[in-house]
Amino acid sequence: MSSVGEEIALLIKSRYPLIFYESIDEEYALTELREIARSGGLIYYWWSVTEGLRKQDSEGPYYQTAEPHKALKMVVALVESKDVPPGLYVLKDFEKYLEEPVTLRLFKDVLNCVRNRRDTVVILAPRYTIPQDIETDTAHIQGGYPSEEEIKQVIAETMRDISRHNRKICVSLDTEETHKLFRILKGLSRQQIRNVITRSVIDDGVLNINDMEAIENYKRKLFDQEGLLEFCTTEDKGSIAGFPNLKQWIAERSTSFESVDSSALPAPKGVLLMGVQGCGKSLAVKVIARELKIPLYRLDIGKLYSSYIGETEQNLRRALNIVEKLSPLCLWIDEIEKAFSGMDSRADGGVSQRVFGLFLTWMQERKAGCFLAATANDVHRLPPEFLRKGRFDEVFFVDLPDPETRKELFFIHLKKRGLNPADLEYDRLADEAVDFSGAEIEQAIIAALYRSTGSREKLASRHILRQIHETKPLAVLRKEAVESLRAWAKTRTRSV
Repeated sequence: MSSVGEEIALLIKSRYPLIFYESIDEEYALTELREIARSGGLIYYWWSVTEGLRKQDSEGPYYQTAEPHKALKMVVALVESKDVPPGLYVLKDFEKYLEEPVTLRLFKDVLNCVRNRRDTVVILAPRYTIPQDIETDTAHIQGGYPSEEEIKQVIAETMRDISRHNRKICVSLDTEETHKLFRILKGLSRQQIRNVITRSVIDDGVLNINDMEAIENYKRKLFDQEGLLEFCTTEDKGSIAGFPNLKQWIAERSTSFESVDSSALPAPKGVLLMGVQGCGKSLAVKVIARELKIPLYRLDIGKLYSSYIGETEQNLRRALNIVEKLSPLCLWIDEIEKAFSGMDSRADGGVSQRVFGLFLTWMQERKAGCFLAATANDVHRLPPEFLRKGRFDEVFFVDLPDPETRKELFFIHLKKRGLNPADLEYDRLADEAVDFSGAEIEQAIIAALYRSTGSREKLASRHILRQIHETKPLAVLRKEAVESLRAWAKTRTRSV
C-alpha cells in the first residue's frame, strides 16, 4: 500500500466522516480504495452518475440510484441498517452536485449518519472543491500517482501489449537511464504513462535514451494546460560566463538527488540569487537544474491569484502538492520579491499575507527532493523572512561582470550567432563595455547585427563599438540603486 493509501486507512480508522481524495488517476485511486476497504474489513461501494450506487461483487446498481439525492438516501438506509456491515462509500465527481441546496442538505444528513461509525464517505475527483458548510468535516488527500515500482509494472505491461501486435520491440536503457525515465514519468497517471510509452515505442520499436526528450515534452504540455507550473528547459554550464563560486557549490552537490533515500547527507534545499538585473540569474537557475540532473519547473505566483474567496490559497496548495509528487525537481520562482510585495497590503482582504504564510511554512517543512531556486533584483522589497537560515542553503550575490567575465560573454554570444570572436576583437569590446550587464552585451551585439545588415555590410567590431558607446547601461542610469545593492550584499551574501 502506498503512503497515501496508508494515510487514508488511518483516517478511516480515526472515523473521519468524509475524505476528499483528489487524484487525476481514477483507475489507480479506485484500485487503492478497494484494497483499503478489503484490508479494513469494510464493504466497498461506489457511485457514479452513469452507473448509480453499486456494491462490491454485485451484478447491478441499487434501484434508481443514478440520481444523486436518491443515492444519498440509499447510503443513509444502508448505514442505519443493523443487518449491513460498515462500508466505504466512494462517490465519483460528487462535488459537482453539492452546489444544489437539496443535495447538499441530504449530504449533510449522510455525514451526520456516519459520524462516529466505522462507515466512511469518500469523494473522488481530479480537483478539490468543497462547500464551506462541510469543509470542517473533510479530510483532503491528494495522490493517486503510481510509485516507481508501479511505473515499472505499467511500462512492462504496456510493452507486452505492444508486442502482441509488433514483436520487434525492446527496451535499450542502462540503470542510470532507467532511473531518469522513472523520474520523468513520476507524477503522470497510469493511462498517461501508457500513452507516452506507446507513442515512444511504436515508431521505431525501441524505448531508449533518444525518447527522453519527447517524453519530457509530453509532460511539459500536460502541465502547461494546468497553468500553475511551467516546465522549463535547462542549460549547460558552458552557456553561462563567470559564476565560479556557484558552479563549484553546485558541482559539490551534483549527485545529491541521485540517491536521496540512501545518502547520509540531506539533499540541498535551495539557493537565492540576488543582484543586478540582466546579469544571468535566470540562466544560472537553468544551469543549476541541469547540473543537479533534475527537471526544472517555474512557479508564477501571480497566476495563482483569483477573485474567489479561498481560491488563491487553494491554487497554491494544489501547486505545492504537485511539486511534492513530482520530486525530485528544481522549483524556480523568478523575481520572488515581486511575488510577495503586496503582503502588507490590506486591500486584498489579507490574501497576500495568507499566501505568504502558507509558502513560508512549505519552505520550512518541505520534503527532501525539491530544490528551490529563487531570484531577486530588489533586496529592499524582499521580505526578511526569506533570509532566515533554513529557508535557503545559500544566498548568492550576482554583480556586474568583471573584465574577464565580459570577455567570456562576448565570446559566448558571438559564437552563438555563428561569428568568430577573434575576428571581432572581442577582448577590445570587453574593455569598452564597462558596467554592461550580460543582457546589455547581448543586446549590443544584436543591435549591431541589425545595423550592419541594414547597411548591407559584414559585421565588424566598429558596429558593436558604436552600439556600446550609444548605450547607457543600467549601472549608469540607476547608479545609486546599484551601489546601494552592492553595499547591502557586501557583508550579507556570498559572491557568485
